[in-house]
Amino acid sequence: MNANPLGGLLRRLDFPWRPPAVPRSAPAGRVPATLGTDFDTAWARRWPARMVRAAIIELLWRPVVAAAAQPTRLGLDRLAPLDGEPAIFAANHHSHLDTPLLMTSIPEPWRHTLIVAAAADYFFPTRTKGAASALFMGAVPVERSRVGRDSAAEVSDLVRRGWSLLLYPEGGRSTDGWGQPFRGGAAYLAHRCDVPVVPVYLAGTRRILPKGRLLPAPGRTLVVFGDPVRPDPSERIRALGARIEAAVAAVADETTTDWWQARQRVHAGATPALTGPDAASWRRAWALSHRSKPRTRRWPR
Repeated sequence: MNANPLGGLLRRLDFPWRPPAVPRSAPAGRVPATLGTDFDTAWARRWPARMVRAAIIELLWRPVVAAAAQPTRLGLDRLAPLDGEPAIFAANHHSHLDTPLLMTSIPEPWRHTLIVAAAADYFFPTRTKGAASALFMGAVPVERSRVGRDSAAEVSDLVRRGWSLLLYPEGGRSTDGWGQPFRGGAAYLAHRCDVPVVPVYLAGTRRILPKGRLLPAPGRTLVVFGDPVRPDPSERIRALGARIEAAVAAVADETTTDWWQARQRVHAGATPALTGPDAASWRRAWALSHRSKPRTRRWPR
């Protein structure tokens, strides 16, 4: 006899409002994941969401970026050979300001057909944050540490359908002002989709909004586009990745010195690495403080 008839009645009435209990003798079914790399962002690429995102970029981000970052944009003429074809924009990464700055700097026809490869663990940990990332940035969740098969397949499919991709090959923001070694995601996707990679160098964003700061301190920034790097079908992905990293480093060298000297170093294989000197932290900080500031007047006319 049931010692608690009321409890049994409540359990029977509970069924329509909650999932039925699984018998102990049956294996429990696996609930499919919906966050992280499994977050569904397809809705953010439909027309209503795209119109909202376009309004956010043009009416909110553009004036905010202009006031806080005062950007100077160079090298846009180097995008002309692409003739509007989908591309992967690979940039160095120092600040959360980088994405709004680039989304207001990358010109048409790429600006409003752009998706952003965003770290799944940071931008998609909850439904609210994931939905905001997908809507405001057109973000697609990817793994930081490696190129996941599912996320790579989704991004590749989108690029083949005409979307362009903004990607930070370093995998995260700089911790000390110097760059980090590039990971293979940009090279893998470029090789898989047979699309060009546009190297982009950003300067000044870390001074405005460094890692750990919530409010920006207004300053000046520089966005420099380099010559597109096209994959060679016979080239190994690791070699293509090295070419992409070298291309971003060459654009950085142009920015901190001048175009002619930087091109000479490219041909001599002597372009300074983005990662800075392999030395103690104080030596790296000293070298960064003595690094030349961006010079916009010495760009060739």
